[in-house]
Amino acid sequence: MAPHKPSRRAVLAGSAAFAALGATGWGVADTDSAATTMTFEGLVEKARLAAERPYQPAKIPAPELIQKVNYSAHWQIRFRDEATLEIGENEAPVQFFHPGRFFPEPVQIHVRESKGTSREVTFSDQFFSMPEDNPARDLPEGFGFAGFRVMRPGLEPDWVSFLGASYFRTDGPEAQYGLSARGIAINTGLNMPEEFPRFAAFWLGPPEMEDEELSVWAELDGPSITGAYRFGLVRNAAHGGHLTRISAHLFLREGIERLGVAPLTSMYWYSERNRMSGKDWRPEIHDSDGLAMAAGSGERLWRPLNNPSMVTTSSFLDNNPRGFGLIQRDREFANYQDDGVFYNRRPSAWVRPIGDWGPGQVQLVLIPTGDETFDNVVAYWVPDRPTKKGAAYRFDYEIEWRAKDPFPQNVARVVATRQGQGGVPGDPIPEGIGKMVVDFEGPSLTGLNRDSGVLPIVDAVNGRILDPMDAYPVVGTKYWRLTFDFEQTGPEPVSLRAYLQHRGRALTETWLTDAWVETNQG
Repeated sequence: MAPHKPSRRAVLAGSAAFAALGATGWGVADTDSAATTMTFEGLVEKARLAAERPYQPAKIPAPELIQKVNYSAHWQIRFRDEATLEIGENEAPVQFFHPGRFFPEPVQIHVRESKGTSREVTFSDQFFSMPEDNPARDLPEGFGFAGFRVMRPGLEPDWVSFLGASYFRTDGPEAQYGLSARGIAINTGLNMPEEFPRFAAFWLGPPEMEDEELSVWAELDGPSITGAYRFGLVRNAAHGGHLTRISAHLFLREGIERLGVAPLTSMYWYSERNRMSGKDWRPEIHDSDGLAMAAGSGERLWRPLNNPSMVTTSSFLDNNPRGFGLIQRDREFANYQDDGVFYNRRPSAWVRPIGDWGPGQVQLVLIPTGDETFDNVVAYWVPDRPTKKGAAYRFDYEIEWRAKDPFPQNVARVVATRQGQGGVPGDPIPEGIGKMVVDFEGPSLTGLNRDSGVLPIVDAVNGRILDPMDAYPVVGTKYWRLTFDFEQTGPEPVSLRAYLQHRGRALTETWLTDAWVETNQG
């Protein structure tokens, strides 16, 4: 069967769009440039000094010509296997991305050698094969790479890629690309243009820790910020997926309204909660179905994603968070029925802070969408620190690319959220009343029944909860179900918070969401 052609969205985000052909031999891209001295400490100092100078936008050679390398033309370009670059004792195979309309800014790629020296990989269109009539053939020699990807041994499909702005991602435990991470998010979700700093240069080198496949240093540059990043890339980590170790040193060139640290970017169109808003034949379409959080206090929280009618930002105050991530908990093929891009295999990304992150907030930005083409979900950490010109920060963290979020056994997790009209079937439908149905699963609920004294704890802001609430085990399943009706009391959405309790102890994680009540006429 012929392989499926990736969606335009997948290519833009840096997926395995250019899957390698069968290996016919090993070669090395040209690194015959002059050796230069570079240490990571030197890269940090370079970023600090750059923040003291005005921003200089990247120069794009032949900007008119690069616009002709559209999605279709870019799809035709293949990296030649014989030009693959092997780095380090693990011989991590690296291939490069050709520039195109959607990533026209060239990036420098260097290979680190011993004793703090490195050599730049010189761009050449000889690295790539393409049809004779492809417009990329008209680009000037030495244009520059768009990014790179790391292949599996034997040039099997890539498992991690860096492509566009400061985006990077891995294909997770089931070898299926989905959501992405970014180096930094600037002024996301505000009533002003969002800024997209980019990784302007990379230094690829051998592992700096024993379990790594590759070590990557990156130079971040943008109108308001500079930075030096160290990435440790681990394939097939202990949790079953991949691991990215990150150390980010940031310097503010200008004041920033909202600094988003460890940002994750995903797509959510519809699920069982809002199935009627989806016009596609597939039951659900999303890369992630919720935001999971492990608060510094130890509380676990779950915020199911939604497709709002306007841009919304939700904030969750915390101090020294233990972790957060955009998660794809629903992993049943039957719930998606997509045998082309396999949403049930999409990885989850869990951010695990290292060290003292202090006070701040996890923010979730949701953007309306009418299809699956573009990402419309962003989550990140906003530190409660001054973000004025001249400020400097360091954030160390790991991103675990896994199937689901890591979860303690002492509380149950949310497995489904459904929303509909309130009232009782068979009775007249009440005007302005909505219903929420939340399913939980976990060992903490085992052996309990309706007579065990399990209590639903539900709160509302900008609305009120209507009696009766109910919590009970679903017959023939391992789930417990919470149901309640609610009323919206103003123009703002109702903020809902709920969990199940037994003898004063929380049995479940805390479920959080914002909801609007549809009128009977709507």
